[in-house]
Amino acid sequence: MTPSEVLDLARQKGVRQVDIRFTDLPGLAHHISYPISQLTEASFDEGFGIDGSSIRGWAAINESDMLLIPDPATAYVDPFFNVPTLCMVGDIQDPITRQRYDRDPRWIARKAELYLLNTGIADVAYFGAEAEFFIFDNIRFDQNAHSGFYFIDAEEGRWNSAREQNNLGYRPRYKEGYFPLPPTDHYQNLRAEMVECLQSVGLEVECHHHEVATGGQAEIDIRYDTIVRAADSMMLFKYVVRNVAYRRGKTVTFMPKPIFGDNGSGMHCHTSVWKGGKNIYAGNSYAKLSQEAIWAIGGIIKHGKSIQAFTNPSLNSYRRLVPHYEAPVNLAYSASNRSASIRIPHVNGDKARRFEFRCPDSSGSPYLVMAAILMASIDGIKNKIDPGAPMDKNIYDLPAEELAKIPGTCGSLDEAFQELEKDKAWLMAGDVFTPDFMEAYVGYKKANEVEVNRFRPNPLEYQLYYDC
Repeated sequence: MTPSEVLDLARQKGVRQVDIRFTDLPGLAHHISYPISQLTEASFDEGFGIDGSSIRGWAAINESDMLLIPDPATAYVDPFFNVPTLCMVGDIQDPITRQRYDRDPRWIARKAELYLLNTGIADVAYFGAEAEFFIFDNIRFDQNAHSGFYFIDAEEGRWNSAREQNNLGYRPRYKEGYFPLPPTDHYQNLRAEMVECLQSVGLEVECHHHEVATGGQAEIDIRYDTIVRAADSMMLFKYVVRNVAYRRGKTVTFMPKPIFGDNGSGMHCHTSVWKGGKNIYAGNSYAKLSQEAIWAIGGIIKHGKSIQAFTNPSLNSYRRLVPHYEAPVNLAYSASNRSASIRIPHVNGDKARRFEFRCPDSSGSPYLVMAAILMASIDGIKNKIDPGAPMDKNIYDLPAEELAKIPGTCGSLDEAFQELEKDKAWLMAGDVFTPDFMEAYVGYKKANEVEVNRFRPNPLEYQLYYDC
């Protein structure tokens, strides 16, 4: 869509305001609204001024002025606002130099695309992300000097089976929530409403279903796209899913591990790269992949620990990455083996040939997740990194001595940052992840997540040690 087409759309839909959205360094979406009279064709070049110093991890107060440039290709009419509102994603520029801002995650994803093109390996990278989430009825949490707790209430939660009042049963057992029919699946209608709303804003939905955990775990799959567009779609997906649930009196979380003792939520990422209209991951090697695809897998496995600073960027990420909950804790690859962190799906035809990286979750920025995966893949192809033999056994059932030979994922966010410090040159190739961004990102996450967690007791510690 061109700027003039956006303005035509606004007139046709009776739009009265325009809303420009962008994503901060840790991955939270922000927005600012203007009367539609403020949007002209010149706006798509001149942009709108914002204060970047108030955004997490961004500019200091003495360099706070920034431009927010709307991308006309992302325009849609918001389905939730009372006043008809046109929404677009914006890019961040310096108002003096007019250069893109290196701490804008969307620009990093775009630079990864450009770097792929410049290497000559391929013209385009495609990503399809599968983001799982939970639907709850109520959530309470707090953390202060004298208390710390969370309390989840979900009508569908198995823990409510003993409730005396208003109890009709039909709740998924722990780790047995995959594909049950209603009434055990409480949220068919709600997910269907989410699908309709997603389609109304231009996203193509492939399927939806209940996921493995009790308590309302769900998955809605949207169609793959180029890296920036796929990340844009994931941000829009999360916005729509949350707001459809909210208007129905429910609350959605994309936390990787909100429920103890049951499966967590991932954001599995399917990826392939193409050149001249041809999928270069299709070939005659293992599972009908090309040698380039095998090398790309080698890059991800080699950098499998440091990449987690972006693909698993929260403290809660490492509550999910534990064995026996279908968690991809082993850095190995396999055809259709879900106990490996990289799976090659069974598909029909070379166009669909790809691999799936199962480690990522939704607790950070999808722009950074996909950029990091692409950069590791490029490094694997450029350096012909051998991932070793595939693992076609159930890794969870391997003897201890055999399992010890398979590298595992990090055990904590702090460990992921330690690994990143030792292994980050591959991210900084082509100036995709700049030194300034890396310093700002790691500094923010360490100060606001890793360090503050060190000196806070949690409820389990009281159970274990109160009487010591």
